Amino acid sequence: MIEAVERLVKLLESENVEWEVFYQFGRSGSFRIERETLERSQRKFYSGIGLRVGLKGRLGFSYITGLHPSEEELKKLVERAVKLAKISEVPFRGFPASGRVNRVRGIYDRTIDEIPFEEAHRLALEYAELMQEKKGEETLSGSLSLAVGTSGVVNSNGIELEERSTYMGVSAYAVISEPPGTGSYRQSFTSLQPVEELERAVEKAVDEARLSARAKKLESYSGELVLEPNALASLIEVFLSNLYGDEVYHGRSRFSKPGDEIGSFTLVDDSTLPALPGSYSFDGEGVPGQRTVLVGDGIVRNFLLDHTYASFLGMESTGNALRTFRSVPYIGTSNLILEPGDESLEDYEGVIVRKVFGEHTANPVSGDFSLTVELGYVIENGELKPFKDNMLVGNVFELLRTLKPGRKVERISSFVSPRGLVEGRLV
Repeated sequence: MIEAVERLVKLLESENVEWEVFYQFGRSGSFRIERETLERSQRKFYSGIGLRVGLKGRLGFSYITGLHPSEEELKKLVERAVKLAKISEVPFRGFPASGRVNRVRGIYDRTIDEIPFEEAHRLALEYAELMQEKKGEETLSGSLSLAVGTSGVVNSNGIELEERSTYMGVSAYAVISEPPGTGSYRQSFTSLQPVEELERAVEKAVDEARLSARAKKLESYSGELVLEPNALASLIEVFLSNLYGDEVYHGRSRFSKPGDEIGSFTLVDDSTLPALPGSYSFDGEGVPGQRTVLVGDGIVRNFLLDHTYASFLGMESTGNALRTFRSVPYIGTSNLILEPGDESLEDYEGVIVRKVFGEHTANPVSGDFSLTVELGYVIENGELKPFKDNMLVGNVFELLRTLKPGRKVERISSFVSPRGLVEGRLV
């Protein structure tokens, strides 16, 4: 526990309240490349302490930035949180109790922690030079970021936890002006990656842009088609909001309790997987991370829950409380896994949709969606014909009932999924 939090805990122990302290500190280096030139380098530091107090069934929250507050600043932090609890209309359902936390492996890389900013800057310059080398008729842009952060939770129920993690993010974006075409790639890691990963990012974006430049709008189509993981991620996102505990509690979900049938696939949230960017040993309330089957063999098995909404729904927290020191916890995903199935889709011939966008326009409760196809292609007799600008339309619940996952999975940051065969409609 850091020294400022120790002092804060002593102050809180003299108050007649339940309390929870969440603290964070860390730093990041981010680099933006525009037209194969490193245009922006930015170094950021952050630190702060968030305090929640529970008083007579109501919740108060306040925070301060920095980790070296004076005694007076800490007293004011406590006073503000207690004062807000007295006038708050936010219900308080208690804080989690201490439980067994198994540390997740592979989420901290000392190399990233200790890399000097100047060395990270040289890596970004190398990335820009790589783009210049691989540039054809495309214009290439992208980003590189490295970060290390520590977070901790202490509460009046005996929780005292701290964890450090590291992050590396890579993105590439390729644009062809005539005929117009775009391609993109992004990936994130918990450890420092070799230059081959940067090359892979550029090559993926370039390949996609060249495919996009050849694409034309496809005639309307209805029937069997394959969704690649990127497109599946967009549709799963539309569906997923129905599994958030707060949406369920407030009646904004299709579901009111586990047990409904939604198809034959399995969808899992798992924060315990080693070396994945969504992994953690405990969530923002100190609840141990876990593997949660959200949909198992097509049946809704559980919801994404923090401590508060688990209590409201008479369930157990799934360890999905996310937060910063500036915010109260909110429900979110860790790593989302669509389990592979029996379908062999790698050599599939027919209509394949790679990317869509516009999921924010969908109605998650009714399930109706109309998403723009950013890129797709048809394979006939081994010949590939790209298409784009169609609309993938339908209802996400009806579409997921037809979903048959393939065998080979792909990871896109914290989303892991195979291709999926569905019945769909393109207009």
